[in-house]
Amino acid sequence: METILFDYLAKYITLTEEEKKILLDLDVFKQYKKGSILLREGQVSDFGYFVIKGCIRSFTMVDGVEKTTAFYTEAESCEPLCKINKKPSTSYVACVEDSILVVANSAMEVEVFEKFPRFETLCRLLSEELLANKKAEFDEFRTSSPEQRYLNLLNTRPDLFQRVPQYQIASFLGITPQSLSRMRNRLVDNPSQNS
Repeated sequence: METILFDYLAKYITLTEEEKKILLDLDVFKQYKKGSILLREGQVSDFGYFVIKGCIRSFTMVDGVEKTTAFYTEAESCEPLCKINKKPSTSYVACVEDSILVVANSAMEVEVFEKFPRFETLCRLLSEELLANKKAEFDEFRTSSPEQRYLNLLNTRPDLFQRVPQYQIASFLGITPQSLSRMRNRLVDNPSQNS
């Protein structure tokens, strides 16, 4: 399990065996079943999630309907807004698949930062990268049509179409499942539209 985490971190920093041991001693690896709710609307939580294996998603409820806002798969981090602003969550985080996650709170981070100050720099770099990626995704989402969003998702994250129910993908794209089905059929019938 920890190999995925250490391989991911190795892109940014070389960990000593002592640093790896400290991370493992924090007991941050948790297993969850498909459908598990990690965070509920209105809950105040100080936990962030890093996906070792599986898929989780964040969503909000609008007039009783789920609106998916993000999917997180292997080597991706989910930092709910409530962890940062210390206010009740406006969204949910749930497991789409059976998942193995690194689950850490601010106290754990402080403990690691005190023992190894360079982790603080690493976390800042990772946060900046995550923020830049999310901003780019948001900007693209706002300026694209549902069809463009679908094709972009198909090109950048094709695995989601095998792992995530169609209604959740439709919700993420901002369309109904019926519209997604019609769009997929039209694009299959006319592959020249895929470019």
